[in-house]
Amino acid sequence: MAGHSKWDNIKHKKAKEDARRGKIFTKMTRLISVAAREGGPDINSNFRLRLAVEKAKSYNVPNETIERAIKRGAGELEGDSYEELVYEGYGPGGVAIMLQIMTDNRNRTAGDVRHLFSKYGGNLGEAGCVAWMFEKKGIIRVSRGRVEEDAVLMAALDAGAEDVESDEDGFTVYTEPETFESVRAALEEAGCAVESAEITMRPKSTVTVEGADAKRLMQLLDALEDHDDIQDIHANFDITEEALAAIRA
Repeated sequence: MAGHSKWDNIKHKKAKEDARRGKIFTKMTRLISVAAREGGPDINSNFRLRLAVEKAKSYNVPNETIERAIKRGAGELEGDSYEELVYEGYGPGGVAIMLQIMTDNRNRTAGDVRHLFSKYGGNLGEAGCVAWMFEKKGIIRVSRGRVEEDAVLMAALDAGAEDVESDEDGFTVYTEPETFESVRAALEEAGCAVESAEITMRPKSTVTVEGADAKRLMQLLDALEDHDDIQDIHANFDITEEALAAIRA
């Protein structure tokens, strides 16, 4: 698929690690609260809230925590009010980076993000500077389980998926936003174990990074991931497994 990015798989694995440490709970509760505030507390009629709740459950966020987040968003409980922002910029090697932000203090967050970009050799840019390099797509993660690869491919592609990629942990299915629900339903009906499903931004093309640029880029992305106000990161880079292993060593 054009625009395949190694960052998709790296994000997925890192989120699982963060979930084990409990760090991701804060981000998930903000995501749920904002979704409930914007579209109401009923997950049956609020598609965005349903996706947020499913994402939180995939990281084992307790039901009680989810319910409190929905009530805060709906105004039934007191809590901080968060606004959604998008920051854009360039990382080392000319990598385009889009950040989805949820913050209760945009000045603090802007200062933090600008500092991180500068620290690791990037530049925070103006609105729209890299958005044109991305497009909205559905991404569904399927674990290997007991389902054969051919069954995953057939179920996904017959339901209208654009592409299916495999790795050691499972499969990543890409869809248009309009076919996202039907593809997910088809995978579940075929007995596939859907780990996560979300509509996000995918790069239209990628740039390959290596050497010092690759190391600084991963340091920047790790630092951004660790920031509580940053909900998601979209980046248009590719990197070999060997280079990535050398960086992580």
